[in-house]
Amino acid sequence: MLARSRLPALIPSLFVLRPSLAMSSATGTVTIHQPLNYRAGARVHPADGGQAEEVYEPATGRVICKVLSSGEKEVDLAVQSAKAAFKIWSQMSGMERSRVLLEAARIIREQGEEIATMETINNGKSIFEARVDIDISWQCLEYYAGLAGSLAGEHIQLPGGSFGYTRREPLGVCVGIGAWNYPFQIACWKSAPALACGNAMVFKPSPFTPVSVVKLAEIFTEAGVPKGLFNVVQGGAATGQFLCHHPDVAKISFTGSVPTGIKIMEMAAKGIKPVTLELGGKSPLIIFSDCALENAVNGALMANFLTQGEVCCNGTRVFVERKILDAFTKEVVKRTQKIKIGDPLLEDTRMGALINRPHLDRVQGFIKQAKEQGAEVLCGGDLYVPDDPKLKNGYYMRPCVLGNCTDDMTCVKEEIFGPVMSILPFDTEEEVVERANATKFGLAGGVFTRDIQKAHRVVAALKAGMCFINNYNISPVELPFGGYKASGFGRENGRAAIEYYSQLKTVCVEMGDVESVF
Repeated sequence: MLARSRLPALIPSLFVLRPSLAMSSATGTVTIHQPLNYRAGARVHPADGGQAEEVYEPATGRVICKVLSSGEKEVDLAVQSAKAAFKIWSQMSGMERSRVLLEAARIIREQGEEIATMETINNGKSIFEARVDIDISWQCLEYYAGLAGSLAGEHIQLPGGSFGYTRREPLGVCVGIGAWNYPFQIACWKSAPALACGNAMVFKPSPFTPVSVVKLAEIFTEAGVPKGLFNVVQGGAATGQFLCHHPDVAKISFTGSVPTGIKIMEMAAKGIKPVTLELGGKSPLIIFSDCALENAVNGALMANFLTQGEVCCNGTRVFVERKILDAFTKEVVKRTQKIKIGDPLLEDTRMGALINRPHLDRVQGFIKQAKEQGAEVLCGGDLYVPDDPKLKNGYYMRPCVLGNCTDDMTCVKEEIFGPVMSILPFDTEEEVVERANATKFGLAGGVFTRDIQKAHRVVAALKAGMCFINNYNISPVELPFGGYKASGFGRENGRAAIEYYSQLKTVCVEMGDVESVF
């Protein structure tokens, strides 16, 4: 999934160390004992919790908590609680809902450092990235608070003084299923438009990152939503199935892998429920020879190595015009080798730990296979063991740049979801556009060039839902985000998201007598 942030505006501050944190951190010291389900305004143990599953701190490999999966009974209780709260919330005016969302945004700003720290501990990303995620989260709530009071239909004049109008109405209880790369931010991306439209939501985070979304639920309650309007259920695939099949669930929004997205779509189809799917990608980043080279290198690094490369819209297929291939590659390798890896809570760390050991092994497997298929490891790709003894069991690796890549290699065709960049040369615009589109995915794409006509021509030809010109991996909440092809459908963010969390009712009003042919 994606680094959806305004990092470029924040980069100067990222290199200013905070002395109090630069030499020490809370990494390896946090243990959570509170319940991680949230229902009707309180943390609760699930009514029918199954076996406790351990949750790990990626930076150290230690267990930070255990989570009980929600069974069918707990899911039903959460949905019924949300259904009751929906009756209250949906009758409030848009301005009333707006004030509550603004208060929630204020609380997130106020508690931002605490939330970012917990996000880093549970997810492994660097603290400076987590802070940006939290900023994007409260901005999202503010944005939809601004739209909540202006949701309206249309008035249509009909013959004879009669008229018709439309009403934009909420759907009911929506389900949000989040991913582990942006736990808190994704929960805000889904809940903010849903609540602005008058819906309730039951949210299931990834079982790898169950912690921070419960804090969001508490913040919504503190801000004044009816108790039960935003509930949290924990668990894996079985819990997700109970949610998707529940007869009182009106809509499902999922962020995650393509295979899981297919299963969710199949389950939703049985209940004829609308879905929003934000799935994987293998996005192209096209570097033309007339680019500003330093900007292109910066863009390629941002397109590949944020959040340890665990971002679905990353531009991991970096197509470089052959004229500048050597110069671009040399600079990218030099910059990649300088990336500071280590304790994610230290201020000078720029790359933290991957989410867990199986995922780290999976990424390593892609690199091994790439070498077997003829790719050259230009830098990185090996495991990294920090000097700090408490980090020796963490899930670290050096960011990797692969050269001598071809389009038929597995590392070029399949989503790796790790810090692995594949560089591919090209000669002509027509060639690179055809190669860029030769994928089942269509989440994002980017181009670096000084020729603005070429830039617009290329992005118009790319089969992708999110495109960037002379930048990459920014995604302001004001703009819709979503994919083409196997990368999903529906949109999050922007005004477009309102359409996916509401439905239109048409009303015809006759002002005269009714005539009948019978």
